[in-house]
Amino acid sequence: MKNKSYIGISFIVLIFGIWAVPKIVAKFQKSDLVEIGPAPQFVLTNQDGKKISNEDYKGKVYVLEFFFTTCPTICPKMNQNMLKLQQEYYGNPKFGIASITINPENDTPQVLKEHAKELGVKNYNWHMLTGDRDYIYNLAKDFKLYAGVNKEVAGGFEHSGMFALIDKEGNIRCRKDTFGNPILYYDGLEEPGVTAIKEDIKKLLEE
Repeated sequence: MKNKSYIGISFIVLIFGIWAVPKIVAKFQKSDLVEIGPAPQFVLTNQDGKKISNEDYKGKVYVLEFFFTTCPTICPKMNQNMLKLQQEYYGNPKFGIASITINPENDTPQVLKEHAKELGVKNYNWHMLTGDRDYIYNLAKDFKLYAGVNKEVAGGFEHSGMFALIDKEGNIRCRKDTFGNPILYYDGLEEPGVTAIKEDIKKLLEE
């Protein structure tokens, strides 16, 4: 009887193992998202006066944007959509956000801290970042996300409304469009773009 019981238990363990192993392996497989290449490296100062670099996001999936606190046009919409991402992954230590100002002369750490408070930033991995203006504008160029001074537009600055998605290994990732081409970045203004990046953040968190 003991031998039969032992064999029965061993059979159950074996079957469970065969069922479970593919599940575990699948969890750590790469998703179908395209790998564009390493995200440009940076070192900037956050709203708490702390130096933040790519290394602080190592092992995390994060979304990066360029903005400025006094923006009267697209930034408020981008901010609200970032809040949706914060809410979707609230409490997940592997998710973060990098919001880089393109008006560092005004957006000091103190100004960014007040802005974060007013906005409702609660994720401790959401860093609002400032630094030298030329450094930031060169960083935007490296990301191929437009940022510039334009005194003719409301607010005096203009920038891309796109979000960059970066994986745990520091690579820019994205989905393909209907023609099979990488989209590169996600629309941070319209609901379809926000829905898409929500879905793809989940994929990267599961890798």
